[in-house]
Amino acid sequence: MLRKSLLFLFIFSAIILATAWLLLKASLPVYEGERSVPGLIETVSVERDALGTVTLNAGNRLDLARGLGFIHAQERFLEMDLMRRKAAGELAELFGAAALPIDRKARMHRLRARAQIALQTLPQDQLHLIEAYRDGVNSGLDHLAVRQFGYLLTQTTPRPWQSEDSLLIVFAMYMTLQENSIDRELGLSTMHAALPASAYRFLTAAGGEWDTPLDGSTSAWPPFPPAAELDLHASGNQIVTDNSFQESPAVGSNGFAVAGMLTGGSALVANDMHLTLQAPNLWFRTRLIYPDPSHISQKIDVTGISLPGTPAIVAGSNRHLAWGFTNAYGDFADWVRVKLDPENPDRYQNHGEWKAVKTWHETLHVRDAPDEILVIRETEWGPILARDFDGTPLALIWTAYQSGAINFDLIGLEQADSLEKAVDIARNIGIPAQNFIVGSRNGDIAWTIAGRIPQRTGNYDPALPVDWSRESAGWNGWLAPADYPLVINPPEGRLWNGNSRMIDGDLLQQLGDGGYELGARARQIRDGLYTRNHFSPSDLQAIQLDNRALLLTRWKQLLDETLQTSPASPRRNEIQQALSDWDGHASVQSVAYRIVRNFRLEVMKHLLGGFIAKVKQDYPEFEMPRLSQAEHAIWQLLEQRPLHLLPASDTDWDSMLAARANQIAEQMQVQPGGLAARTWGEENTADIRHPVSRALPAWIATWLNMPSDPLPGDHHMPRVQAPNFGASLRFVVAPGEEDKGYFEMPGGQSGHPLSPYYGSGHADWVAGKHVPFLPGATQQMLYLHPAETIQ
Repeated sequence: MLRKSLLFLFIFSAIILATAWLLLKASLPVYEGERSVPGLIETVSVERDALGTVTLNAGNRLDLARGLGFIHAQERFLEMDLMRRKAAGELAELFGAAALPIDRKARMHRLRARAQIALQTLPQDQLHLIEAYRDGVNSGLDHLAVRQFGYLLTQTTPRPWQSEDSLLIVFAMYMTLQENSIDRELGLSTMHAALPASAYRFLTAAGGEWDTPLDGSTSAWPPFPPAAELDLHASGNQIVTDNSFQESPAVGSNGFAVAGMLTGGSALVANDMHLTLQAPNLWFRTRLIYPDPSHISQKIDVTGISLPGTPAIVAGSNRHLAWGFTNAYGDFADWVRVKLDPENPDRYQNHGEWKAVKTWHETLHVRDAPDEILVIRETEWGPILARDFDGTPLALIWTAYQSGAINFDLIGLEQADSLEKAVDIARNIGIPAQNFIVGSRNGDIAWTIAGRIPQRTGNYDPALPVDWSRESAGWNGWLAPADYPLVINPPEGRLWNGNSRMIDGDLLQQLGDGGYELGARARQIRDGLYTRNHFSPSDLQAIQLDNRALLLTRWKQLLDETLQTSPASPRRNEIQQALSDWDGHASVQSVAYRIVRNFRLEVMKHLLGGFIAKVKQDYPEFEMPRLSQAEHAIWQLLEQRPLHLLPASDTDWDSMLAARANQIAEQMQVQPGGLAARTWGEENTADIRHPVSRALPAWIATWLNMPSDPLPGDHHMPRVQAPNFGASLRFVVAPGEEDKGYFEMPGGQSGHPLSPYYGSGHADWVAGKHVPFLPGATQQMLYLHPAETIQ
């Protein structure tokens, strides 16, 4: 009887597994053959190479949009769906109550409603492209024999794509690229209220010795506050460790270029965009070929990355021009202090008038649970989303809310054939503001800001909440494109950016400070560009892969000096022995790098903890905002060693440093293998997951996720790398010489785990292998025909 039961269980399990396997197979994209797609005017050919790079060839741009939507849906609909839902605050419909905190925060922006309004303001040609793309997406879903595996796992049905969803994808990028800067200002306001002005300036200044702007300007870090204004050592405050300084790579990118005078031909453009990494990747390798509307006998041929959910090439090369983006980190939002009527909180004051607070009721649909109603109160500036340090309500005004914040002018770059045209297009693109670096076939290069910049009026500090009800302060539309900063063909033929400050003076004031990155990474790129006077694509790739820890050189020296002056002990000897493998790189095998890195972070955390304790005296819920320039402040303290800014728990600076060294050694020593086994690669191990893998058993999740490779690189160097964060692509290309360029991408091209393109190219990205920029030989061919041509 037991044997029969076991046999039955085995057969039943086999049937279940076979059924699951067949369902998965049936949900694969269509890779070969012919399919009928309603709405097509002419046939669209779809080629795929060994990596799954898609080349679409069509007779017109509308057919191309429809075909691209078809392919995006088949390969990436789950990821597109999650992205639109995250922006709109609709994840709980799929994942239940666990997603409600994310939905509540996102829905307060009412981005779906804003997308619906913005859709109606688009030019007709862009609207038609979005509609064609939408229809292509839904046709792609219809051509799947079984719904995609993510929906099989969650036992849900995909909701058809709507035109506004493509705008939600752009809104999602606004949130990814700018939300941290917006939240940062709330913390700055509390610091400003709690600390003496000198201490606030000292901790939050915008730049210092590491700055590497294009204009060569320099910034001096302000002096530390005197003891008469702030004495942390005598305060007796305990160091705060629960939410003190945390340093992580900023959402951003590297972008740089060299002019034709340094290549002997076309300009060279390099771009690697730093974002959270997942499987599949955010981007989709794409080549588009279609007739040039201006010269019907010629072809538009553009290669680069598309963003599933939208019908455009984001970055790449069109044979005439190559371009890329990095996050601008200007200040593109303000918090407005709202004065409510004490007798009627549904009214607020603005320039002597009481105006009605507008109220919206948004319904959050929750899977397997009752709906939740979210009440959103909104002023003419924007929704009331927070409270200032003193409890005053704060309304958010953000570029993403403004008319014209989103458009698809980006598509114009596909057809641009001159640097001047590209710059004009870039300044009018409706995207979150970005540094735009472009190079041309004739060797010219340029930098400007792409995206919309608010035109501020009045004299106020945009880094802090301000009362607009009485002051002549506010926003007056968009900054005129002619007033954007611009650098064309710098004399030495080099441009660079690493999310740090690019300019100074009035233009910097207009852009504002949204948390510019420490300039160490940009400086390393700049200095790499000055090591030679002739460049090939491989030379720029070497800069992208540069993992030298130049910022940590002085910290290594400080640690050596600290150990030399510390009392002899077994622990000191262990650290000194481990430091012997220091080679100045964030290499996977280096123990020394990990020790020096952790020493720096612990010292910074400890010293900033004293300031945090001071703020938390008055505001116990305070959380330190991201202080991306804190290196300047901390190093000034270490050089001058003022006793009054040493935390009260320390007797002197030397013993404080020795205690930090001992602390990190003890943390690392207690783990298996001791200090000698604590390599950087052990900590910096890839954790690049599929979106649904966290909810699955480990053996399935392992199958879906990318390998747990130890990864070189870190934060303040060109090769930015964390376990699930880093270069979401790397490319270097010369327009007109695309066959000599290269392109690397983590996470793979397809979102289906049984696809030959799931994880494709990921190992090359890990190894920094030179992969051609252009698609390789065709391996699979699909033809999408007008519906009436296939019976």
